[in-house]
Amino acid sequence: MTERAPRIRVQRRPVHGVLLLDKPLGFSSNDALQKVKWLLRAEKAGHTGTLDPLASGVLPLCFGAATKFSQLQLDAPKTYEAVALLGVTTSTGDAEGEVLQRREVDPAQLTPERLAAVQAQFTGPIRQVPPMHSALKKDGKALYEYARAGVEVERPARDVEIHALNLALTQAGQAQPAIKIRVQCSKGTYIRTLGEDIGQALGCGAHLSFLRRVETGGIGVARCVTLAQLEAMAEDERLACVQPVQTLLAGHAVVTLNEQDAGRFLSGMRRRGPWPDAGAVAVYAEHPPALLGVAHARQGELIPDRLLSPLEIQQILQGPQGAPCGAEPSKTH
Repeated sequence: MTERAPRIRVQRRPVHGVLLLDKPLGFSSNDALQKVKWLLRAEKAGHTGTLDPLASGVLPLCFGAATKFSQLQLDAPKTYEAVALLGVTTSTGDAEGEVLQRREVDPAQLTPERLAAVQAQFTGPIRQVPPMHSALKKDGKALYEYARAGVEVERPARDVEIHALNLALTQAGQAQPAIKIRVQCSKGTYIRTLGEDIGQALGCGAHLSFLRRVETGGIGVARCVTLAQLEAMAEDERLACVQPVQTLLAGHAVVTLNEQDAGRFLSGMRRRGPWPDAGAVAVYAEHPPALLGVAHARQGELIPDRLLSPLEIQQILQGPQGAPCGAEPSKTH
């Protein structure tokens, strides 16, 4: 009987910040998160919204203190590029599902005027029925679990916003007519459903054969690192890819407090000062320069919303290897 080799326990460490991942195909958002968490040996991590396994693209991953602000990215508008294959509908709305129906597509009917009319139809506020193959919950169970069991569940339509939409005729494999889609939309928009609805409006049906998220909350794919690149790096190079927590706060006003006010703000106390009203404020300490948390300003009062702990601030200042790590804001009020 051969002895089992002892399991090597990974030594976790505090990592605080955001890693901008270009998620590969075939990985769920959680698969990608767990892989990167293991590569960084990070203690605490969370992602900023589900991206389907059959979709690639921008997936900000939050570590340590950054998980307190992940909701900002969940709520942010997102931009996708997709290809809807015309004439074929599937059970999942994408290439993974079983073919439900095939219809002939007459390219002569797909005129620029027709595409422009459909584009206008799906721009602005629209209503969508969420797909059965989604992570939405019904009675505590994900819809995709019902779908796999062959059970269809009634889903109420939801209001979403299509901020910008561009449709262009293209071709897929074997000269199959397809629509290239670029869409900027609100949170909660299902691009698979949008592709299906566009196909239905064109009278031939469709399913997505390609989906890529190219931007979320102002973070574009050009700023992201791939999983393959991370795996090929040395450990210190991986850590260097972790952006500071305030990467998530790019749209916030900035307030910097002196040492006395910073200590009181960090204990949850409101501060008074000459600040204009603002719904979203990133608050920093002047010395040592460090992010304290987020607040809102109303009638000259700075009111704390989410705060970092003193331990988190200390760890950020030290850096994951114990080396000082700058956290200065880009501007001050």
